[in-house]
Amino acid sequence: MSAGLDRAALAARIAQDIAEGSVVNLGIGAPTLIADALPAGLEIILHTENGMLGMGPRPAAGRIDPDLLNAGKQPVTELPGASYFHHADSFGMMRGGHLDICVLGAFQVSEHGDLANWHTGAPDAIPAVGGAMDLAIGAKHVWVMTDLLTRDGASKLVTECTYPLTGVRCVSRVYTDRAVFDVTAGGLVVTELFGDTTLDDLRELAGLELRDASGRHENEEMRS
Repeated sequence: MSAGLDRAALAARIAQDIAEGSVVNLGIGAPTLIADALPAGLEIILHTENGMLGMGPRPAAGRIDPDLLNAGKQPVTELPGASYFHHADSFGMMRGGHLDICVLGAFQVSEHGDLANWHTGAPDAIPAVGGAMDLAIGAKHVWVMTDLLTRDGASKLVTECTYPLTGVRCVSRVYTDRAVFDVTAGGLVVTELFGDTTLDDLRELAGLELRDASGRHENEEMRS
């Protein structure tokens, strides 16, 4: 089985699903790549929790403004109409339901949409909750961008999260390097596969009951 999408390609795939007019927060780490992949000419307003609306992509070499940083301390640009505000006001936007979409990384996502992305629970791990809990409960749609497997080969999609939770039943969609999953009342639905990954592969890797977008169970498809 060949590898799926790399992170840049996955960021571009996620960017395709962001509707014009959306106000979006991109979590620290891989989700910030989406800022560079948004289609030109569409009005998509990026919010960063350290106090900016109208964030643009990464600056070109030699054009870095040290006063323009996202929440991950990466240099960014400002788009026409950008605005700045106090950190508390930014969190008020997050908690108040004013964000259409947030895209977060994850350590684990359960088949029910529970999210664990701030701490592994290991004694020597450094917790880093940031604004993730506020985004998880405040954004209208919570999407996750992650590799399907950890470096040790364990699935990040699980029946129940074993790490400390960020939010309960908050995730609506998961984009991984192997496939896209929608979280539904009946569990995870595979809506798109990448590379030569099959539903059989996903079932083996994740160890979960999966449906494809047509509503069929994977074993039903195997018998057809």
